[in-house]
Amino acid sequence: MSETSAARLDAATELEKIELGLLLEGIRLCYGYDFREYALAPLRRGIVSAMTREGAPTISAYQDRILHDANSMQRLLGTIGVTVTGMFRDPDLMRCLREEVIPLFKTYPSIRIWVAGCASGEEVYALAILLEEEGILHRSTIYATDLNEDMLAVARTGAYPVDRVRKYEELYLQSGGRTRLADYFTVSGRSARFSRDLQKNVTWSRHNLVTDSSFNDFHLILCANVLIYFLPVLQGRAHRMFYDSLIRSGFLALGKRESLIYCADRDHYEQVRDGVNLFRKLRW
Repeated sequence: MSETSAARLDAATELEKIELGLLLEGIRLCYGYDFREYALAPLRRGIVSAMTREGAPTISAYQDRILHDANSMQRLLGTIGVTVTGMFRDPDLMRCLREEVIPLFKTYPSIRIWVAGCASGEEVYALAILLEEEGILHRSTIYATDLNEDMLAVARTGAYPVDRVRKYEELYLQSGGRTRLADYFTVSGRSARFSRDLQKNVTWSRHNLVTDSSFNDFHLILCANVLIYFLPVLQGRAHRMFYDSLIRSGFLALGKRESLIYCADRDHYEQVRDGVNLFRKLRW
């Protein structure tokens, strides 16, 4: 590459950084969503993908569309928000919850659980099934939150492609499932709809881990595969909220690729089981 071509590429890259910064600042000021501390690579991929679908040739053109069209903003959230989820996708964690945490919860008169970044809700239904099988769903309250209203709308229906749901059967058994996963849903056409009884004690709500604060104290918080999209400063902020939101001796469950490395209070947790990202808040 010639020096002239390299200089042009550097200039184009620098211009894109400026445009991206202006876009994120505009989104923050207009809609209250703050993505400035998100990991850049996946964030940029999501924005470029959304731009392509919207037919925007540049980030600046896309910014104009976003700031003047709330529907475009909602579509962007569906692209850059964390939408990857699944039932029992970490069976070791679910088995650990069943064997190490649930026996303690059975001694409580009521249990409050927060599933942060629940996306389309599959993990919430998995947790509800576990609680039902252990006989404590009726005295548990699950707060399932996400920043994307479209994802929450899907979660509230409890309906997913039947082919996908049937693939969760083996993971359900690995997690310690006591019957068959099929006992909890009905099939209509190509959809599997989970029993309404599973979400009787579920509150679905929009919550932004970046800008919103804690809203209750919890016995268990699950936040799987969300923090990996955050830069260290934002991970630390989220961890601070989780720590403050847990009761003494409460439990924090993270995704397989996540850790407490950016948690200022990491010394105030103990790992419940080796190889499983489940931590108990110590009495300090």
